[in-house]
This record gives sequence, structure tokens and C-alpha cells, in this order.
Amino acid sequence: MRQEEIQHALGEVRAVYAELAKWPLARFCQARTECCRFQFSGLTPQLTKGEALVAAKGFRATGRKELPESADGACPLLKRATGRCLIYADRPFGCRTHFCTAAGGPHSRKEILDLIRQMEEVDRRLGGDGPRKIQAALATARDGIF
Repeated sequence: MRQEEIQHALGEVRAVYAELAKWPLARFCQARTECCRFQFSGLTPQLTKGEALVAAKGFRATGRKELPESADGACPLLKRATGRCLIYADRPFGCRTHFCTAAGGPHSRKEILDLIRQMEEVDRRLGGDGPRKIQAALATARDGIF
């Protein structure tokens, strides 16, 4: 796949994120990090190839080279010292629509189905094979970016 096609796909993913940000459901994430602690929440974000590439580019922009290991099941993008996401502006779709009641509760699948389909279409064009757990998706995307 040509670099121009990849950049276009990344723009499409970011456009989906921007569209979601316009929706009236208020989000009040206060860095509680329960959703970032997968063993605690029982939920692990699933990323499409486009999402993983956006997240990997965001991670690269932090200047880091290696994803930290997480023995406690926390997101590899959670900065432990601050409780903040290393790539908040580039965080995956699932992190934007998460279940956290304290942050405003989940978006229903019905509400966001059109956006999900757009993400799936980008995944298909990028040669993705559907959503994958964040750790595996980031490892694969990072290998293609670093």
C-alpha cells in the first residue's frame, strides 16, 4: 500500500474521531483510569488497523520506542506516574466510547454503528483483518511505523 493511501486512511480515522467528539453525549474523563486497567474492568479495547496506526503514530510522537510491559493488565499507553494516557488525542475509538459511568457512560452500539462501519471500511482498505486487542494491534502497527 502506498504512503499516500495510508495517510488518507489515517485522515479518515481521525475524521471519525472528530465526528464522535461533536456528539452531544458529555464526556467527563477525569483520568480515573479504571477503563485503562483491563483486569479491573474486564474489557480490553479492540483496534482496527487504522486505529492502531493512528495510536502508533501518536505513541511515536511521545519519543518512546518500546511499549512498556504491563504485568497488572493495565493499558500499555497509560503513564503510571500521572494516570494519563500517553496518546490521549490519538486514543482508540473504544477508549472514546467506553463504559465508564463516571465519565458519562457508554455510547450505545446503535448510536455509533455508522462510525463503526466507517472504521471497518478503513480497516478493509488497509488490508486489516478486523479488530484486535490493543496490545497485539499496537505491536503490529508499531512494527510498520518504527
